[in-house]
Amino acid sequence: MDEARRARLTAWLRAASGDPALVIEKMALLSGGAIQQNWAVDVSDGRAWVLRTDNAATLAVSHGRAQEFALLRAAFAAGVTVPEPLFLCEDAAVTGAPFFVMRRVAGTAAAHRVVRSETLGGGREACVRALGRELARIHTIRPPRSDLAFLGEPPVDACRAFVADQRAALDRQRTPRPVLEWGLRHLERTAPPPVPVTLCHNDFRTGNIMLDEQGVTAVLDWEFSLWGDPHADLGWLCAKCWRFGSDAQEAGGIGPRAALYEGYGDVDDARVRWWELGAHIRWASIAVDQAERHISGVERNLELALTGHMVPGLEWEILRMVEVRDAA
Repeated sequence: MDEARRARLTAWLRAASGDPALVIEKMALLSGGAIQQNWAVDVSDGRAWVLRTDNAATLAVSHGRAQEFALLRAAFAAGVTVPEPLFLCEDAAVTGAPFFVMRRVAGTAAAHRVVRSETLGGGREACVRALGRELARIHTIRPPRSDLAFLGEPPVDACRAFVADQRAALDRQRTPRPVLEWGLRHLERTAPPPVPVTLCHNDFRTGNIMLDEQGVTAVLDWEFSLWGDPHADLGWLCAKCWRFGSDAQEAGGIGPRAALYEGYGDVDDARVRWWELGAHIRWASIAVDQAERHISGVERNLELALTGHMVPGLEWEILRMVEVRDAA
């Protein structure tokens, strides 16, 4: 961040925090964040914050920073383990884009490290039980909520709404994706009946969860949250594409599915499995969109380009899952 922006940010933080003597001692761009940027900000008196703002290109389905800040506040109030939300700035003139500031927490979210560790989160089974409890807290947030009005009207049938949304996403793509269409048709034919909707994090997975040796320290990245079927969050976490090579540990590559369910409470396993298939279709569609950001020249980025190479593997898994479900 250049000196002019840093000076504007300092002035804004002084006003927002009520501390006219505040000084930014250090700023560093954190790793990750293909869609958003996260900056570690150290300020006077030992305060450690994170500033979250937009990257050069964003996904159309991603909430803005004001909306994500509202979601973070709702989760914090519901007892979900999230970084405390502190300040929101919607004035793009300050740094070039809207941003919010949250308290920085300790731990790691690095997926490949998390799935290899036997001790992070208190051990594999303890960790996924805790993740189940976090999801159960998220799912206590239910419509209507005036502070979350930007989420729109809750769907009458979240499963069929998901199929319709994914079909529309595929129709926008330049290249036909027959395997994804095949998977969607299977979901359409086997959709379970509607259940009462809750807030869904909608990206609750390894890589978006901060852990230390004692347990969960933060649930991150609320930019895709929506009203939906709570089983969708469980299915997303259990999807093979988020196990990062630790395939035997069905809950995010971290621990056993049974322990996740135990931590969560009442779970319809067949419904979770339906959403697992949906998770692979959704991630494949997102991967295509991510690659398109690079190919189009909007944002030249190796990570975005490589994401597109995941699609064939996801298509293979979709075919396998449909075959297993049909056989059952």
